[in-house]
Amino acid sequence: LLIVFCRADEDKDNLLAVHELADYIHKRTTDHIEEAMQENYGLFMSIDVNPRNGVISWREYHEYFLQKHGLDSDYIKKHNERHQDLKLQVMKILKNIARDRASWSEAAKSDPDFLTLDEFLTFLHPESSHSTLLTLVDDLLDKLDRDGDEMLTEDEFAVLQMSGGEELVSQGEHRRRTEFRHLIDEDGNSVADRTELLKYIDPKNPRHAKEESETLVTLGDSNHDGKLSLDEILAKMDLFLGSKMVDTARSFHDEF
Repeated sequence: LLIVFCRADEDKDNLLAVHELADYIHKRTTDHIEEAMQENYGLFMSIDVNPRNGVISWREYHEYFLQKHGLDSDYIKKHNERHQDLKLQVMKILKNIARDRASWSEAAKSDPDFLTLDEFLTFLHPESSHSTLLTLVDDLLDKLDRDGDEMLTEDEFAVLQMSGGEELVSQGEHRRRTEFRHLIDEDGNSVADRTELLKYIDPKNPRHAKEESETLVTLGDSNHDGKLSLDEILAKMDLFLGSKMVDTARSFHDEF
C-alpha cells in the first residue's frame, strides 16, 4: 500500500486528493485492459495444441488449468473431470473449475464445447471484451428503453418505473439527469444511441475511476479533509486492498 500511495501521490504532499486517486485508478484500469488484450493471443495459441485448429476445447483449457495449479502430467492425462481422488486441501481447485465452467458456458456463443479467440477473451477478461460491453448495452436498453426505439431519452434514463408501469419517484433523479446530460449524451441531442451508451459503460471511461475514487475517499477520510493520508488508508486496509487502486484484475473479475 505504501508503494501504491507514493505512486498515486502526484504532488508529493503525502495526501491523496480525489483527482489523484482517479488518475491512478484510470491508468491501472487502462493498463490492465490493454495487457489482457495483448496477452490473450499468446495464451490462446499456447493452449490450442491438441489439435491446433483455431479454437480451444474445454479439454484443452482444463488441462492447462490443472497444469497451472501444479498438478503433474500423469494425473492430468488419467483423471476424470470429477476429480474424486483429489485431496481435501485442493478443494479450492474444484471450486475454481466450477466457476470457470460457468464462465465458459456464458462465453461460448458459437459452440458450447469450444471458444474462438474473441470468446476466449470474453471468458478470461470480460471487462476487456467488446462483445461483453455490447451485451451490457443490450441489458441497459432492455431495462430502460420504454418506447423500444433502441435509444434512451433523458426521462427514460432518469425516471425509474415499477413493474406495473407506474413511475417511481427517485431521490437520485436529479443526479441521473445530470449524469445523462454530461456523461452520456455527447452530442447534446437529448437521446443516447448505442455508441454513446457503449462509451458510457466502457470500463476505460474515466468516469468509473472518478466514481471509485470518490467512494474510497468518502469511506476512508476519517478527518473529513477531503483527502486520504497513508494512515487513513492503512486503517481501512481491506477496503483498499480489494479496490482497483491495488488489485485491479480481481476487482474487475468480481464485477463481471
